Amino acid sequence: MEYIITYRGEKFTPHNPNIHQIHIEDIAHSLSLMCRANGHIDYFYSIAQHSINCAIEAKYRGYSARIQLACLIHDANESYISDITRPVKQFLPDYKEIEQRLQSLIYKRFMNSELSDDEFYLVNAIDDDMLKCEFNSLMKGKRVFDSIPILSSMPTFKYKNHVDVETEFLKVYYGIMHAGIIQGK
Repeated sequence: MEYIITYRGEKFTPHNPNIHQIHIEDIAHSLSLMCRANGHIDYFYSIAQHSINCAIEAKYRGYSARIQLACLIHDANESYISDITRPVKQFLPDYKEIEQRLQSLIYKRFMNSELSDDEFYLVNAIDDDMLKCEFNSLMKGKRVFDSIPILSSMPTFKYKNHVDVETEFLKVYYGIMHAGIIQGK
């Protein structure tokens, strides 16, 4: 089979994506059902929760609506091609190429352009800081990182029902879009 069928019913071809078949509702739904760290944590915590926390952290750091949106959708490709852990991904150049092409298209779909190098740096820094805090909280008794960053926001790493997370993801998305329109992105 050359395609997946998305939550909204699109026949989506991940290795040859169509920008018009990328929908925020598909992303929110799928990521709310995917567990971080391949499930090697104390309880279910979704990629959508991680993304929401990253967007909120960007807001608390005073970053633009554009950076907040980039943080919210930085893992959106995983809703179409799943996630592969960092230690394995480095050995899969074809996967990385598909992932990068798809994520680039997602940024174009929702932000009208790819991220600049400076924007990518800001998003990646928040993503890495959040990952360290999440793992510290979600892997009790297992020291993964030598130091844990101090975040500007007060994220919650508690279990949340996937329906509530999906709703929150969309609420954050539309809030950022509204703020971006008012502020000129």
